[in-house]
Amino acid sequence: MERTFAIVKPDAFAAGHAGRILARIYAEGFCVVGMKKLNLSEEQAAGFYYVHKDRPFFDDLKGFMSSGPCLALVLEAEGAIRKWRDLMGATNPADAVAGSLRKEFGTSLGRNAVHGSDAPETAAFEVGYFFSGLELL
Repeated sequence: MERTFAIVKPDAFAAGHAGRILARIYAEGFCVVGMKKLNLSEEQAAGFYYVHKDRPFFDDLKGFMSSGPCLALVLEAEGAIRKWRDLMGATNPADAVAGSLRKEFGTSLGRNAVHGSDAPETAAFEVGYFFSGLELL
């Protein structure tokens, strides 16, 4: 079994889609081993997305991710990282395949409903950023 990190971003949360996204997660066979509702500060968002600090979209990303509540999740499944990335769909909802979460719930490249780790090392950092070991089932 593999673990990955996921976020239902503020856009999807504000639009009332968190429950439907969570239902899809369970329907696709993931086990949720950690979950918490958060309202990130800009500093917390900056720390999480530090790898993008030199990118032109960084300030917008920090502002967006601290604009309202989000749902942080740790998901477990066989091949969880790839499986979650496939369920999310392409970063740009316009390029995402039908049935993917970003196609259904994303509205733009910057407001694409969900986040997911892209590699085991990233997942380890991201899970550890939001969850202590005692918070995971």
